[in-house]
Amino acid sequence: MAYTALARKWRPKKFAELVGQEHVRRALVNALESGRVHHAFLFTGTRGVGKTTIARIFAKCLNCESGVTAEPCGECAACREIDSGRFVDLIEVDAASRTKVDDTRELLDNVQYSPTRGRYKVYLVDEVHMLSTHSFNALLKTLEEPPPHVKFLLATTDPQKLPVTVLSRCLQFNLKRLPVTQIAERMRQILDTEGIAYEPAGLRLVAQAADGSVRDGLSLLDQLIAFGGGKAGEEEARAMLGTISRDHIVRLAGLLAEPNVPELMRCAQSLEEFAPDYAQLLDELASLLVRVAMRQAVPDYEGDDLYAPDLLERLAKQVSPEDVQLFYQTAIVGRRDLALAPDPRTGFEMTLVRMIAFRPTPETARAPEVPMPPGPAPATSARSGASASGSSAARAAALAGAAARSGVAATSQAVSDRSGPARGTTADPVSVTARSLIGDSGQSQPQERRKSAAAGAHLAASGTNSGPRVPAGQTAGERPRVAGGGATAVEPEAAPDPHSGGSASGVFPGPSAAWTAILGQLELSGMAKQLAGHCLLIGKQGGVLRLALDPRSRSLDTPALKDKLAQALSKHFGEPVVLEIETAVAGAPTPAASEQRSSQEELESARRAFEADPGVQGLRERFGATLLADTVRPVKS
Repeated sequence: MAYTALARKWRPKKFAELVGQEHVRRALVNALESGRVHHAFLFTGTRGVGKTTIARIFAKCLNCESGVTAEPCGECAACREIDSGRFVDLIEVDAASRTKVDDTRELLDNVQYSPTRGRYKVYLVDEVHMLSTHSFNALLKTLEEPPPHVKFLLATTDPQKLPVTVLSRCLQFNLKRLPVTQIAERMRQILDTEGIAYEPAGLRLVAQAADGSVRDGLSLLDQLIAFGGGKAGEEEARAMLGTISRDHIVRLAGLLAEPNVPELMRCAQSLEEFAPDYAQLLDELASLLVRVAMRQAVPDYEGDDLYAPDLLERLAKQVSPEDVQLFYQTAIVGRRDLALAPDPRTGFEMTLVRMIAFRPTPETARAPEVPMPPGPAPATSARSGASASGSSAARAAALAGAAARSGVAATSQAVSDRSGPARGTTADPVSVTARSLIGDSGQSQPQERRKSAAAGAHLAASGTNSGPRVPAGQTAGERPRVAGGGATAVEPEAAPDPHSGGSASGVFPGPSAAWTAILGQLELSGMAKQLAGHCLLIGKQGGVLRLALDPRSRSLDTPALKDKLAQALSKHFGEPVVLEIETAVAGAPTPAASEQRSSQEELESARRAFEADPGVQGLRERFGATLLADTVRPVKS
């Protein structure tokens, strides 16, 4: 007897045997049971999801000898002939091969005649989008008002190509792609009935390759059984589909978690002998990372047939959730960019290297601790400490004392060294203050540390041993006074402490206030003025002036605008200035941010004053007036 392919042998013959598509099955069953059967149906969806199968089952329901029913008997002559494709009143048309208008007219010539044997004459038009425009026009009138004994069942994989006039005359059902689990379960049922040995992981791989199509999955299953000599195993499935063993994927994930870069590269290079599809390799690695992330987020996640729960548990403990997300994002971006690489292998290896390169190290992920310098705090620390309490006051005093003794500006080398202080050296307190403006390793410091560092900056500005002097009657928090000639008033620097190991340089009193004062005297306009307004002063050391730019305004950091700002600063200071711009932490108190906050406070104050006005309240009470808050503006003096 001739062999029948699994996709044909196990084609559903009733609605109860359908895999998925519950939304379509329910609608058709209810229509049949209630007797409200439309004259035209359109089934859409990708290949192999059941469009033609549902149409044939529907034709059996209409013509079963037991009557119109949602459960055809499957035993009568009409049911058997429809299953075998020999029913005379089921006219199946392949629109891809009959696209001409003459073919459509010939087909419609027999619509007016009653069915020969069945209850209804059913026209099943497959790939209906292939019909020509003239064919659609010839079909429209009959499709809208067919004889009572005619039903039209249309199927297509591309409904966008159908005219709107056709879509409006049909009940449309969109069939969905089937999930991998449903396809794999269907394969298990078939192989159990057929008595064929299989491995669940092998079926899972075939179901994934089916890409949502049951028919494609069963065709691949037929091929796998032939390839495996009568069984469906995982090793045979990987060999047939061209994928490598999942042990290699697990090995790659484990080396990424350690991380062991030399061994990772050796493992990646060893895959060349399998001639793998590197895009598929990245897909499988990303798929494993998804399962690991699910295990971390949902402790009782059991995994699936490909990866055991104990493996996912081990990787979930070995890799942090942040690294899992980083590896996953890098894998899918590398998968997208694989076509742009010199060759697929190079793109794959570079993607693995990028995962390690972008992974934060323990040193950069942790903000450096500020050491407590020995010795008593100076008197200025005691005066400033009146506004603080507890450890914050002591910490600020220690910072001020260290800054006063060392005389090191806020632009210490630690600002440019993003990975923290060098090994064997101590972190400079004023450098920590500068680092709080631009961020440490791309991460903001804790709130308490930022407050302490800021307090230390103000205290250092008012110290007696080094740095600028605060004039009498002016506190450290006030705007600095500007001397003639446009330069900030800075008194001569004191000699550096020989025990500090640092060199004296200019320190600006209160970086935010000093920069605001300088901006008021710069000859700037347009975009260059915006660039300066969104920056924050870190410090000036010799001819180098460092600024921290608000990360939201990075588009302003262009060579042309930097040159204009550097020229204005050079004119202001009376000497050539080299400008270096870092990236500030989010929400840094730049002059632009301060101005915006001040404007918002003025607006809120104006609104409150307007609402409290007796005249406004009287209008509300007497006439029920409504205040439009957006129309209130503060009066500019």
